[in-house]
Amino acid sequence: MPWDKDNYPDSLKNFTAPVRGKAVEIANALLEEGYEEGRAIAIATSQAKEWADNRNKQIRKKGH
Repeated sequence: MPWDKDNYPDSLKNFTAPVRGKAVEIANALLEEGYEEGRAIAIATSQAKEWADNRNKQIRKKGH
């Protein structure tokens, strides 16, 4: 099931919108390639954090 900015895995709820958006984008691409949903989320989360770190973006919402 593809995700979007309003419908995404619970594990992404504490991320800032840009990081969550990147994770959703990556996860959807992995699903299209045949990855299992849980594995796609794990990989996408890791890659989205790296993406944010490389751009000096805040990863989690304030207070989390």
